[in-house]
Amino acid sequence: MFLHMRAAAEDFCHIVDRNKSRFTAGVTHSFTGSAGERDKLLGFSNMYIGVNGCSLKTSENIEVVMGIPAERMMIETDSPYCEIKNTHAGIKMVKYLLPSKKRERYDSECLVKGRNEPCLVRQVLEVVAGCKGIADVDQVSKIIYHNTCRVFFPHDLDSAADALLAD
Repeated sequence: MFLHMRAAAEDFCHIVDRNKSRFTAGVTHSFTGSAGERDKLLGFSNMYIGVNGCSLKTSENIEVVMGIPAERMMIETDSPYCEIKNTHAGIKMVKYLLPSKKRERYDSECLVKGRNEPCLVRQVLEVVAGCKGIADVDQVSKIIYHNTCRVFFPHDLDSAADALLAD
């Protein structure tokens, strides 16, 4: 399951608690909640927290994300929305930059300015690793890949993910 919880933590957690036996795992998509809301979600053993540019806007957001264990996190772009903008608190941790141009000046070699693209998930990874103080983004990416396999492909890919983490 892939679920939104925007400004509805109490109801959301109540519904998840009531139905937790009906699903094997889920992701709280595009999480922008508080530390308390994060902790409620982490209280569900089968719930992961999805982080994207919207999750990394403010220093308070960064503090909340720092408290999400990498083993319980997903990264996402929420394309075409929720890009990491120059005004976001996490921008200083972004190293992966691609050229962009305004839509009116389209160039097939550039991204469209202001449109989030799936290839920019790397930026989310860099900010997550940076705010957790982990220099090796590949280490974080392997953990998050493993999480993805556990949630979406538990019977097919978990052993492949385990082998990847063993490298």
